[in-house]
Amino acid sequence: MISVENISKYFNRETILHDISFSLEKGEILGLLGPNGAGKTTLMRIINQIISADKGYVSYGGDLIKEKHLINIGYLPEERGLYQSMSVEKQILFLGKLRGLSSTEAKDQMEYWLKRFGIQAWRKKRIEELSKGMAQKVQFICTVLHEPDVLILDEPFSGFDPINIELIRKELLNFKKKGKSIIISTHNMNNVEEICDRAILINEGHMVLQGTIHDLRQQFKEDLFKISFTGNMISFANALWTGYEIIDKEVHSEDSFTIYLKMREGNKINDLLNAVIGQVNITGVEEVLPSMENVFVKSINAQNEVLSE
Repeated sequence: MISVENISKYFNRETILHDISFSLEKGEILGLLGPNGAGKTTLMRIINQIISADKGYVSYGGDLIKEKHLINIGYLPEERGLYQSMSVEKQILFLGKLRGLSSTEAKDQMEYWLKRFGIQAWRKKRIEELSKGMAQKVQFICTVLHEPDVLILDEPFSGFDPINIELIRKELLNFKKKGKSIIISTHNMNNVEEICDRAILINEGHMVLQGTIHDLRQQFKEDLFKISFTGNMISFANALWTGYEIIDKEVHSEDSFTIYLKMREGNKINDLLNAVIGQVNITGVEEVLPSMENVFVKSINAQNEVLSE
């Protein structure tokens, strides 16, 4: 749907983006990650043709992206742009028409989304009278009103409580089921793990990582396993040898434990199980993969060390 090829951007001789390339596939949710100032918003603005790249290009459906393609894109900027003195109803209809909807289409879509978000009673309220979360809902409605094929969302969960975060998350997954393609820039790593298919990580304008969520977590794993068992803790510990390091433990009862172990010296999980089976009753075994937050922090720290050399 979207292809970004070798995009670079400079401001006042400072490199904001350096040779960034990635693609957004149909029916995919892509996480665009990076610390503040990494260049994420600049990249989103380039894709939306708000600003131009100094090098590289963006294509839509295989064609060089042009103004005519923007009608198929819904963009939610981080800087929310609602007219404060306008009512919710007038705001939605106005922006719907700007996106090419007829009055009837805009009204039908508005009614659908006001009902879906349970805010019909707020339709006559001015934007300035709304809470931050309520205004966020209106902004989201304006972004998706014209049923775009591509959504580009800059911090879509900002300003929402956990209930409304879950509401937006479900809507994004519904869009994915319909074949919509979505780019999300967010600092909420839990949402990245739960709804994104792939992620790219940018730091100081450079591409640091990209891949599926599964592959990225696998890439940074540390051979850490969680073993749950019933039996004697001392018997379990005595069955181990120097190839394993106990990192942490949870005591559930006198004879029920969960142990976090790190493999060393090339040992495998089967070696561990062979050592402790017969000593205790194993009730669960799970490899502990790093969270996307850990992947994010380790990658940024490593990149910063390289850039500082």
